[in-house]
Amino acid sequence: MAFARVNGITLHYQVSGAKELPPLVFSNSLGTDLRIWDKVAERLAGRFRLIRYDNRGHGLSEDPPPPYPLTDHVADLVGLLDHLEIDRTAMVGLSVGGMIAQGLATLHPERVAALVLSDTAPKIGTTESWNDRIDLVMRQGLAVLVERVMPLWFTPAFRKQDNPDYAGCVAMFTRTPVDGYVGTCASVRDADLTEATRALKVPTLCIVGEQDGSTPPDLVRSLAKLISNSEFRIIPNAGHIPCVEQPDVFVGLVGGFLRNAHYG
Repeated sequence: MAFARVNGITLHYQVSGAKELPPLVFSNSLGTDLRIWDKVAERLAGRFRLIRYDNRGHGLSEDPPPPYPLTDHVADLVGLLDHLEIDRTAMVGLSVGGMIAQGLATLHPERVAALVLSDTAPKIGTTESWNDRIDLVMRQGLAVLVERVMPLWFTPAFRKQDNPDYAGCVAMFTRTPVDGYVGTCASVRDADLTEATRALKVPTLCIVGEQDGSTPPDLVRSLAKLISNSEFRIIPNAGHIPCVEQPDVFVGLVGGFLRNAHYG
């Protein structure tokens, strides 16, 4: 385990690969942690210096009192990059992690060589929907959301009670700290990156699971249309977290995109 004190909190992170390799940073989604990238990291080993971390309020990272502005998440990431002495990197972000990646590219464009934005958008949901979710979780905890959220995240084929990977994802979700979860719900609720993302020039790949119920394909397609230098791809037989359900396809798309972008 590795920890760093950055931006006033402690972040948990993992690094694999030689320091001489091009860095590739991953940012996780709401209600998950760096373990969603395990299968991706296995398949990319030896090609990149892989940096995975738990967003504030998730995994083993510290969970300060909510709410968290999205700029706090971006500042956490900048602090981690500084700690690891990484000046410039390619970035893979899923859902809120994709919003963090958009924020990094907007506020610190010199630090981003390429973007992979998975199952995300510049604006996700409504103020009312996020407030309702925050209120429910504050009163009843995260377990109350399992039957609502998991069908948005995973296909029926994956969402079987005898699938240990699915059981593990449910446990990861329900064990997320309440403060971290509602704090990051507020991050998403309050963020609208539309105009900032429209100005991005960095090479970008937008990916979405075909059956994503949280950020459906049409929403992610609209994200790709905002960015002039972007590609859009749909991953069949996957929901909101294709890096877990379809890691081979996910890695094939990411690896091919970064190769074509002359990164790595």
